[in-house]
Amino acid sequence: MENILEVDSINKSFGEKKILTDVFLRCEVGDVIGVFGSNGSGKSTLLKIIYGTLQAENKFIRLNNKVTNEAYKIKNGIAYLPQQHFIPTNLTVQKVITLSINPNKKDEFLRDAMINSIIDSKIGSLSGGELKYLHVKLILFSEAHFCLLDEPYSGISPIIAALINHQIAAQSKTKGIIIADHHYAYLLEIATKLYLLKDGVGKFIQHQAELITSGYLKKGMLTE
Repeated sequence: MENILEVDSINKSFGEKKILTDVFLRCEVGDVIGVFGSNGSGKSTLLKIIYGTLQAENKFIRLNNKVTNEAYKIKNGIAYLPQQHFIPTNLTVQKVITLSINPNKKDEFLRDAMINSIIDSKIGSLSGGELKYLHVKLILFSEAHFCLLDEPYSGISPIIAALINHQIAAQSKTKGIIIADHHYAYLLEIATKLYLLKDGVGKFIQHQAELITSGYLKKGMLTE
């Protein structure tokens, strides 16, 4: 069965402020969709609505031809990386991997110098970059067909960002991935499709230069 995530007619307000207006988005296996937008544009809000943990005035979510209001309840449907840490700090990395990763994928998960360097450490002793890398990789190695990553590059070094993008590229061969982050340069390195949220409206754009003409980025901020 072909795996497709379709999002349509999303409307969301907070009080009198309209955040999202008739937002449409489609993601297929192999897509890495970068969601761009200024602070307060609704990037995180959109991901939470798609996942099903935030209500909206109106929304239409279809996952593998099944309409749902709570996508997180669909087995092997969507995995979501929130901005907040979600792993108990008293567990070791080894224990977390054992509890979280399908045994058939464990060997692949462990073929990783970064993971092996922290394997015996407790979660509470990891650096911010190590912890973020572990969080992202756990989500990417889940059984879900689609992964939503909210701010995966926040508070990390360029080295860790490159490692995360390597993992995203590898896992996108069998998953659809949607990433929202204000670190636009890291996101541009990995995104196969660009999606811009502005004034509550979302649209796919064809060229990076549109991030400048739209007013999201200033002239000279792109390297291409």
